[in-house]
Amino acid sequence: MAQVEDAWVFFKDKPSQTSFIATPLTMLSQRALERRMRYSIALDFKDVPAEATYISQIKNTTGITVKAKSKWLNALHIQGTQIDINKLLNIHFVSKIEFANKSLNASSKNRKQEKVVKKSNKLYAINFNYGNATNQIQMLKGNVLHENNFTGQGMQIAIIDAGFPNVDKFAAFKRIRDNNQILGGYDFVNRSENFYTGSSHGMSVLSTIAGYVDNQFVGTAPDAKFYLFISEDDSKETPLEESLWVEAAEKADSLGVDVINSSLGYTTFDNSNYNYVYSDMDGKTTFISRGAEIAFSRGMIVLNSAGNEGNVSWRYISAPADAVSVLSIGAVNATGVIASFSSYGPTADNRIKPDVCAQGAAVYIVNSSGNVAAANGTSFSSPVLTGVVACLWQAFPDKTNAEIIQIVKESAHLYTNPTAQEGYGIPNFEAVFNLLSLEETEEILEVVAYPNPSANVLKFKFPNQVTEMELTVFDVLGKRMHSEKINKLNPTINISNFAQGLYFMQLKYDAEIKTFKILKN
Repeated sequence: MAQVEDAWVFFKDKPSQTSFIATPLTMLSQRALERRMRYSIALDFKDVPAEATYISQIKNTTGITVKAKSKWLNALHIQGTQIDINKLLNIHFVSKIEFANKSLNASSKNRKQEKVVKKSNKLYAINFNYGNATNQIQMLKGNVLHENNFTGQGMQIAIIDAGFPNVDKFAAFKRIRDNNQILGGYDFVNRSENFYTGSSHGMSVLSTIAGYVDNQFVGTAPDAKFYLFISEDDSKETPLEESLWVEAAEKADSLGVDVINSSLGYTTFDNSNYNYVYSDMDGKTTFISRGAEIAFSRGMIVLNSAGNEGNVSWRYISAPADAVSVLSIGAVNATGVIASFSSYGPTADNRIKPDVCAQGAAVYIVNSSGNVAAANGTSFSSPVLTGVVACLWQAFPDKTNAEIIQIVKESAHLYTNPTAQEGYGIPNFEAVFNLLSLEETEEILEVVAYPNPSANVLKFKFPNQVTEMELTVFDVLGKRMHSEKINKLNPTINISNFAQGLYFMQLKYDAEIKTFKILKN
């Protein structure tokens, strides 16, 4: 009979983290919270209980006995045979195994590299047949995230829109219904718990992220979970809708939502006295844009359609797409050419808007009849991108909302030469994924090069016993820009001819590879 071993199984994440931290009394007593406040100690990941569904799955695994749990280390103490315990590495949420018998553990170097192997392990890859939706995700290379098993699972997305009729009935949403991915919602317009009502606009928006029709259509984050909020009254246009939007965003924050999609915009109203002028599109004038900025400050990512006024006299983006921290999305056609209707920037205070683009011309959605059909609008380019952003954040949950937004912009094809209608252009999520994977899984030296930022010359500190290193420089898209050998006697390189921006530098010496970031001024 095989020897029973003791080991610890570590989890990759805590999917309920945001909701627990949003309600501290579910984690800690009032007295404990007061002590935290007294010493200015912030709540963090370690305070959140280990995910109950993870624990249940481990408990229900044949041959495994759970003996103890630790929220601080996000781990379970388990017993089983070496073979049964090692099988747990095939579970998507398991980060690593540490045996009490250290001779059964992989080398430290292999453990560091384990995450790389798992991310690229095609045995567990997800390969969807996107059908009509193929182009709109492949344009962004969002399919690469899916292929690496990041499909939005564990992420929560709030859709703030005009209505969601038939989401509870249409076949395209059966998958998210069956998997309990609709967490709830609310009709703020009618103050009603029934959110399966109103305009079909929100339903179609949701479909681009969550829709699933076998061999015909797959949304960009099909395994995310959703809250559906109605803030828009399709029968009228009033300033009250801005306030209802902020209410919905506040509710999303209180529930622990990660990402908000808003395919709404405000410039004119039924009462023309309330109309905005272009100078109001400065990100801080309208009520809704101020609310959207606060939503970002709470830690969420807010994506908003840029608007469909590119062909009319207004032509500019609308609120809240003008907000500084909102990721505002323009529309391109299937070949990546900007759609004529997509609204223009810049903002009134001369910031780049829209930020980036996705397919919004002849983009496939689920229409009001429940059928997969082509449609036009930045209303749909925004959620197409929202789903991919959610998958990216799932893959790199330690990144802040600001970091995710910035690297998405930097990956776009016009980043160095943005335009008034396209902003920074079409993001490349494959490049982002590869770059962040490199950064995350390779050891990063705390102090390798200085000064950082630098305008002209970088100097390097060499590890002990190392006399020569091979340096390779990559831009934010992962393109190799420069390579040379540096030695301890002359540990400098000249970067004066580099363009301003962020670079990743990879150092190889002996059997080690180190990666770090440098900012060129």
